[in-house]
Amino acid sequence: MSGKLQVLDRGTDMVLAEHYTSVHHGRLTAATLETVMFDRPHRIAFRLVRGPVPHITEEFTLTEQDGTTRLDYSGELGTDFSAAGQWWADRVAAAWEAAVRSSFAAIQAEAERRAGPRTASQ
Repeated sequence: MSGKLQVLDRGTDMVLAEHYTSVHHGRLTAATLETVMFDRPHRIAFRLVRGPVPHITEEFTLTEQDGTTRLDYSGELGTDFSAAGQWWADRVAAAWEAAVRSSFAAIQAEAERRAGPRTASQ
């Protein structure tokens, strides 16, 4: 996460972090300020403090299901300024969704690495 995130303040179950996302085909970097709350081991929740739109919340939840861990994601992006706000939100959403996909790919790769090689009988 080096280069993508800077923790500005830390508590026992919450951090204030600045998050950097590449946008516009990598030519620009958007910075957002977010609170990140941890309800270990079940949930990580994000709330936008400062960023390119007036409202974003996100949540990753972990549940055990048949001996495996299931990871679910939900998020909400809010806009203002009617049609102009919606136009801008559409652009922000594309970068946001790409960042979420990238996070899931990294999480999956790390989970598979930690699980180690599987045999045919597993």
